[in-house]
Amino acid sequence: MSSASDTVAESASTGLSVMDATMVLVGVVIGIGIFGFPPLVAQHAASEAMYIGLWCAGGLVMLVGALCYAELGSAYPGAGGEYLYLTRAWGPRVGLMFAWARCSVIQTGAIAVVAFIYGDYAHRLLPLGGQGPAVHAAIAVVALTGLNMVGTRYSKRLQWVFTLLTVIALAAVLIGCLSASGDNLLNTAAPAPLSGNPAGLMGMGMVFVLLTYGGWNEAAYLSGELRNPGRNMSRVLLIGTAVVTGAYVLTNLALLEIFGLQGLRDTPALGAEVMQLAAGPYAAAALSLTICATALSTINGTIITGARVYYALGRDVPRLRALSGWSARKETPVSALLAQGLITLALVALGAFSQNSVQTMVAYTAPVFWIFMLLVAASVWRLRRLDPDRPRPFRVPLYPLPPLLLALTCAGLVVSSAMYAGAGALIGLAVLAAGIPLLRLLKPVAAPT
Repeated sequence: MSSASDTVAESASTGLSVMDATMVLVGVVIGIGIFGFPPLVAQHAASEAMYIGLWCAGGLVMLVGALCYAELGSAYPGAGGEYLYLTRAWGPRVGLMFAWARCSVIQTGAIAVVAFIYGDYAHRLLPLGGQGPAVHAAIAVVALTGLNMVGTRYSKRLQWVFTLLTVIALAAVLIGCLSASGDNLLNTAAPAPLSGNPAGLMGMGMVFVLLTYGGWNEAAYLSGELRNPGRNMSRVLLIGTAVVTGAYVLTNLALLEIFGLQGLRDTPALGAEVMQLAAGPYAAAALSLTICATALSTINGTIITGARVYYALGRDVPRLRALSGWSARKETPVSALLAQGLITLALVALGAFSQNSVQTMVAYTAPVFWIFMLLVAASVWRLRRLDPDRPRPFRVPLYPLPPLLLALTCAGLVVSSAMYAGAGALIGLAVLAAGIPLLRLLKPVAAPT
């Protein structure tokens, strides 16, 4: 028979420690975005000080958002994430609209964004003509969707390899920046003045910054496994935010030293350029290969998680039952993967005919994403009122300031991305609006108990 001391020792040894959870959070946030989005941020920053200020502001938003998600995740643990919170707070119809938006805009748009970043680097290694990046992007989507349709066990093994390469790629870029910064070869052209509304430019710059910080909402899923979440969650979020923000700010300071602001604006594949300066063409090609693997890792992971949303939607909505097809032998939602792949390929085709494919895909997803993020922020307040007796192992400090600050930030990003992002934003909003008739044609699931 185990003693009380044995029980205490066992509970102390299970679950995630503060450092365990911090490393998970940092590993989720730092990804392919740091290799693709700095040039787009630079295109919306009028000065170097504004450029670095946007990256610092992104760290603050990451912290505030993660605090809100951590309270929601600790109170309502389990699968579903935002779908669960929105359904509880605002009803099943809002939950259904989020599921529609995630399937048609948010998740597929995210896959297309990363596919185009992959295409930019793959095209440097294997040029395929004027539409080379789009062709590479389409090949990646088809290949990885097909791999997942063959069986989840194969895609999971590949994911382990790609994740390790992500760490190697970022370390190589940081070392390359330190090696090349003394030469300062490309930091020569003065930044050209920007035209347009300053507030709109800053807003779009923040959209790209926060895409690079993307993943902080995974804090919601750490709270259920963290030891003593009421005390330790704030530590995880503070340490994790400091590490991520520090890494991003230092990396971007080094990039400014090498390229200058105008050079950053004009350099889409900056990781390869850094290694070209630091170690020559062979190192640049090696890093491009590593970054391609990193992008494929993100695409593969997003395909895996995104298809499960289609599957859940088909399972819960009778008239979309075709999406719920599951292969027990392959352990994968084949029908959902096929639907997701076709929508993503349509978005790749849309991006191929735009001047900046990555920016067009970001514009397509951004307004819709931030609309629902605004509703999630408001859910912290609403669920405290609707469900006051619910145990909340972690509570947002300084409530109601953090959810209010997050909601206001999201509202500003909705306006900026809708007004200043061009036709892509309007298409994304139109696709979201196309889901409104579904609320009448389909019977949404009941709110979770």
